[in-house]
Amino acid sequence: MNTDVLLIVGLILGVLCIPAIMSAFSESRPPRAPIFIIIISAAMVIYAVKTHPGGYEISDVPDVFLKVVGSIIP
Repeated sequence: MNTDVLLIVGLILGVLCIPAIMSAFSESRPPRAPIFIIIISAAMVIYAVKTHPGGYEISDVPDVFLKVVGSIIP
């Protein structure tokens, strides 16, 4: 899998887990599934950053996002 796709999917999963974690805490239940997904998301992002030639900068993320979305939408 392309490191650009891994980076974007990992970031999207991480952002989408924030409401699930907040919901679990507000209902006084342990956030087991969201924490598991956060761990997977962090692993995807770390793997993408480590294996991409030259790494990623924070300023590269919007360009990478548009490149990945552009490759999905014809």
